[in-house]
Amino acid sequence: MSTVRYRIFALMLLVALVNYIDRGALSFAATAIGEHYHFNRMQLGTLLGYFGIGYLLGSLCGGFLADRYGTRKVWLIAGVAWSCLEAMTAWAGDLGMSLFGGSALLGFAVLRILFGFTEGPAYALMNKTIAYWAPDHERGTALSVGLLSTQIGAMFTAPIAVGLLLLTGHWQTMFIVLGGGSLLVMVIFARYFHNTPAVHPQVNQQERRYIADNQHNIDEDEQPLPWWTFFTSRTLVCNAIGYFSFLYITFTLVTWMPKYLQDTFHYDLHALWYVAMIPWSGAAITVLCGGRITDFLLKRFQRLRVARNAFAAVSLAGAAACFIAIPFAGSAAAVIALMTLGNACNALINNIYWSVVIDVTPKSSVGAFSGMTLAIANSSAIISPILCGWLAQYYGYNAMFLITGSFALVSMGAMTLLQPEKRLQRQSKDNASSLISTL
Repeated sequence: MSTVRYRIFALMLLVALVNYIDRGALSFAATAIGEHYHFNRMQLGTLLGYFGIGYLLGSLCGGFLADRYGTRKVWLIAGVAWSCLEAMTAWAGDLGMSLFGGSALLGFAVLRILFGFTEGPAYALMNKTIAYWAPDHERGTALSVGLLSTQIGAMFTAPIAVGLLLLTGHWQTMFIVLGGGSLLVMVIFARYFHNTPAVHPQVNQQERRYIADNQHNIDEDEQPLPWWTFFTSRTLVCNAIGYFSFLYITFTLVTWMPKYLQDTFHYDLHALWYVAMIPWSGAAITVLCGGRITDFLLKRFQRLRVARNAFAAVSLAGAAACFIAIPFAGSAAAVIALMTLGNACNALINNIYWSVVIDVTPKSSVGAFSGMTLAIANSSAIISPILCGWLAQYYGYNAMFLITGSFALVSMGAMTLLQPEKRLQRQSKDNASSLISTL
């Protein structure tokens, strides 16, 4: 039997990894950009938050486009576009000063919103890919491999971004090099990626049959559910709220951790490249363990609520406790240890949010509903950088971590309300018409 699906998962990880490194690089150049254009913390927070506006819209549109045109086409167009926009970030401030009334910040706003829009579809596309390529008993592990890009990407961003800053001496050059590297990855992607096992020339009949026979969700020809069906599902709505916490914590660390360490503990770039990697080290391990744990819990107890609800609630409680404790830590080592443990707890259940969408959604709507989940949760990509910047400016960094922990507690409650065993079904026309009239 061929094993092409594992190559697809690896390729998916590579593209998502590049996606994450590209988005996180700006945080390491924030101090240099702030000095160059005289931005304060509030302005830097706003600059970092612009990405989230585009990311939210892109994640929503990307899922619907994938259901209509296929993951390969959407991913290729988005990948080439974000690579070019990453390189153009080198001139964002100058473009703003030339074209937008002398406002460097507005120049960054336009490019970062467009950049976020092109990066937005990536994780919805990844979930749709797994829905077609992974047998049910491999789904949690496959999701963990793909979602490993979040932690590995964030961890590698530090040495790559700082290395480029130190080697070239210019933050502009860093963006140009990263954009060029992303284009090369998309060439590899175009050569080897196909939407489904049925159309991949290297997949033999035995592997196609193995995947199909081990998937309970085999509604290939079913029409997609109406978009509003998403909001009739308590599970999908609560799952999106739960995912908000994961992304809020992630974006807090990605956007503000480098500057927090510089401002609070006076790390320079020569130390920051490895210190900023540490909080992601535990998460890189737990995101893989999480997939195996959920698969084990489901096999052992045969209950989705144990593998989804209970596991998520315990992990989020641990994450909340760690971030709430940071303001009371007495040293840099203690703060970094709490960040590392809290982020590890947060990453442990990353696969659950995506598994739940596949649990309750027909394949024909997985892309759209994954995109809607991501769009709702990605409001954190806007809220986190801006709120953290405001809190840091007026109340200090401690308030930033207390709020982060509080969000984790809210999401913990939401995840206890999931009903992952209740699959969505297409309603009759009479029922659908009745539901529309009540909306």
